[in-house]
Amino acid sequence: MSFSRETRIGVLGAGAMGTGIAQVAATAGHHVVIGDVNAPQLEKSRAAIAKAMSRDVEKGRKTAAEAEGVNGRIETWATGEGYTGFADCGFIIEAIAEDLGVKQQVIAAVERVAPHATLATNTSSLSVTAIASACASPGQVVGAHFFNPAPVMPLVEMIGGHATDPARLTEARELVDGWGKLTVTAADTPGFIVNRVARPFYNESLRLLEEGIADHATIDWAMKEFGGFKMGPFELMDLIGNDINYAVTRSVFDAFGYEPRYRPSILQRRMVEARLLGRKTGRGWYDYREGAVAPEPDKNEERGRGIVGRVVVMLINEAADAVLFRVASPADVDRAMIKGVGYPKGLLEWADEIGIPGCVGRLAALQGEYGEDRYRASALLRRMARLDQKFYP
Repeated sequence: MSFSRETRIGVLGAGAMGTGIAQVAATAGHHVVIGDVNAPQLEKSRAAIAKAMSRDVEKGRKTAAEAEGVNGRIETWATGEGYTGFADCGFIIEAIAEDLGVKQQVIAAVERVAPHATLATNTSSLSVTAIASACASPGQVVGAHFFNPAPVMPLVEMIGGHATDPARLTEARELVDGWGKLTVTAADTPGFIVNRVARPFYNESLRLLEEGIADHATIDWAMKEFGGFKMGPFELMDLIGNDINYAVTRSVFDAFGYEPRYRPSILQRRMVEARLLGRKTGRGWYDYREGAVAPEPDKNEERGRGIVGRVVVMLINEAADAVLFRVASPADVDRAMIKGVGYPKGLLEWADEIGIPGCVGRLAALQGEYGEDRYRASALLRRMARLDQKFYP
């Protein structure tokens, strides 16, 4: 089926993500039904969208009539009464708890009342194939991973499960593109593009801290000063939440059969156990309590550039492996990392600038020093170095 502005959109889950997706779809001109088992949460969702519209009017981004139109295209449905409110929807996306059993149960129930709709899951780490397996027609299920906050973040990873009808995925991608989003296509593998490729940004930085090569403030300073990243890894872990960041790493590690490159940090696990989760608890790698003094980094340029070089080459290695195993094209990998997590440039573009033989040499030196598979160079990088190739000729 093809979609138009007249297509009714269903959003399951009235939390921050579901509310944001509903706002995006309604702003694009669709009538949207937001569903949640918690009736008070539905009112909060509607109020949050109304508040966002008022802010847009104040900032001159929308006229009062446009804001009123968005609010008027939103309706809510208490799913404790069943899912019949979604019967007329052509595209339904769930943004509920990141729990496989719960997602399977809900998406199968929605399929029964809207058997012809394209069903999308906003999962960030679960298998689209596994979620779709609960449906009578798994070919109608696609992945559509939005980033938070959905109205602001441009990237959406579109994922086809093993049973997904390719035409459904294409139409779903065109629909989301029409909402003003930048979509990339990813294979149904753990972490998709962003949550897979970004692991070394955190893990290798944690390793540097564990080894005492630099403290967290110095690593953050180096990654911003010499790497061009908007936030350092420890600042970002505090913003995300150490519990969330650790859980994603653990999920990818488990899903890949305990691949050494994704092994979670014991130090981060201890932070989670100590409830030092970051901004939301007032303390994490940094102290956010009133009167706390921020630590000063050691602004040694040689050390700083060494930190960046080590973390970036690990990111490049992960990006190359994503291409090798056909998770995504080089262009989509680079777009995803720039638009999904704000990297200063595409990692594969960065590899070309450094020189792929140089990347392989740095990884070989690390593997020789540590004797760990964590640092083995991607077969694709080794092959390209041997043939003197670039990702972008």
